[in-house]
Amino acid sequence: MRAIKKQGGFTLVEIAIVLVIIGLLLAGVLKGQEMIENGRVKSAATDLNGVAAAYNSYLDRYKAMPGDNGPTANITPRGGVWATMTGGDGNGILVATAATTFNPAVGAENELFFRHLRAAGYLAGDPAATAVNALPLNAWGGRTGVVNAITQGRPVAKLQVCMGNVPGKSAAALDRQLDDGVTTTGNFRATLGANNIAPAVAAAAATVYIEDQVYTVCRDL
Repeated sequence: MRAIKKQGGFTLVEIAIVLVIIGLLLAGVLKGQEMIENGRVKSAATDLNGVAAAYNSYLDRYKAMPGDNGPTANITPRGGVWATMTGGDGNGILVATAATTFNPAVGAENELFFRHLRAAGYLAGDPAATAVNALPLNAWGGRTGVVNAITQGRPVAKLQVCMGNVPGKSAAALDRQLDDGVTTTGNFRATLGANNIAPAVAAAAATVYIEDQVYTVCRDL
């Protein structure tokens, strides 16, 4: 009589162990992603605070606004990297329209804003970088720029530092950390937009952040 061959397979205990391991791996991946995103939020907050601190330090040292500081003949005698630096018109107003927040022209005051801060040693980077390359990259690969206009529902024109390409969840976290957590109020506001879209001159798009959307966020300086 032929012996019946016993079929192999996984026991319920073995399957349960595999499922537990898979669950732990997935939890670890998700936790890792959350930690990465939290790190980006902290980095962005530090960068925004850093620009504000650099701006105020520049004002204190030179009694002029970075980017507007000029004319050129007044700043080149500082020597070093200043010797080839371009100056602004020196009228006490930074020219930075909403449309050029993330694509400034060579020699425009919103481009010179970052070049002057670097030349003064307040921001890291190459003071000779021009146009869009003068704008720092933020934690999400978008640009960081400045604007001096009525944007995102603000009642009057304000000098603001803006970041493009910020995910909704992170934009909300930044708003809660730096302001009131609402897109349309306070000194930190947001508008819907893909990577490096200029901040809207009208009211902000919504009163709540949508996590799977992308935003341009701006903070008053």
